[in-house]
Amino acid sequence: MTDEIIVRDSNGTQLKDGDSVTLIKDLKVKGTSETIKRGTVVKNIRLIDDADTFECNTKQVKGLVLRAEFVKKA
Repeated sequence: MTDEIIVRDSNGTQLKDGDSVTLIKDLKVKGTSETIKRGTVVKNIRLIDDADTFECNTKQVKGLVLRAEFVKKA
């Protein structure tokens, strides 16, 4: 039996490694003065061992961990 973790976006769509997502609200990044604006497209996400989060890179921040509830599949 496989224990595959299913990550779903704010609309309930399943996300997979390499997907592109769009932010649905402005997000302040902890530890920096950066704010990532709503509508920003994040490409090539990487799923991790948590059903609520995934890793990604943006132009402003590398190695960012985002919660799936703040994005929708692009």
